[in-house]
Amino acid sequence: MTDARGRRPFDAVLCDVDNVIRFYDASRVTALERAAGLAEGITMKVAFAPETDHPLMLGRIGMQEWVHEVVAGFAGLAPEPVAFELATALAEAPFHADDTVVSLLRRARTVMPLVLLSNAPVTLEADLDALGLSDLADHLVSSARVGLVKPNPRIYRIAADLAGVPLDRCLFVDDTLENVETAAALGMSVVHFREPDDLRRALAPLL
Repeated sequence: MTDARGRRPFDAVLCDVDNVIRFYDASRVTALERAAGLAEGITMKVAFAPETDHPLMLGRIGMQEWVHEVVAGFAGLAPEPVAFELATALAEAPFHADDTVVSLLRRARTVMPLVLLSNAPVTLEADLDALGLSDLADHLVSSARVGLVKPNPRIYRIAADLAGVPLDRCLFVDDTLENVETAAALGMSVVHFREPDDLRRALAPLL
């Protein structure tokens, strides 16, 4: 489908990875929290606090250093051995790709550039390879590689430049509302992702 001038609604797709394409199984973390008498979700809250999470996402520390930072964040909340077990379980949580999302993105890429734009540690490339997705996109923009995290506008511009498309001709897909709002403010078409049908509806004019 095109507009009155014969244009498509957008000319490139910029897509987040985690909680859009890749999903983690945190069931072991939840079980450990329950066994320790801790509130469910406390590990995520500690681990993904900006002061703990951003150094990893910016590539300033590795996964093992991050585990120790998470343990430090548990000070006063849980004994250190418990905190270490929780942090390690989170760091080692298994993950899988959503086949429906992957299929939709592969179809979109047949008609326009696809760039993955993710706040992620330096392990992202290896993780995508393990999922068989190293060839999913034309380009990958990882926060740890460029030293910027969403919603910094500069990282969106890097992704759009790689796609060879102006920002206002990109579709941006992300599960985090703050990231989506920034993309919209930059003039991009946006999808606040909650389920594959959100992406399917946005891509319908192309597919």
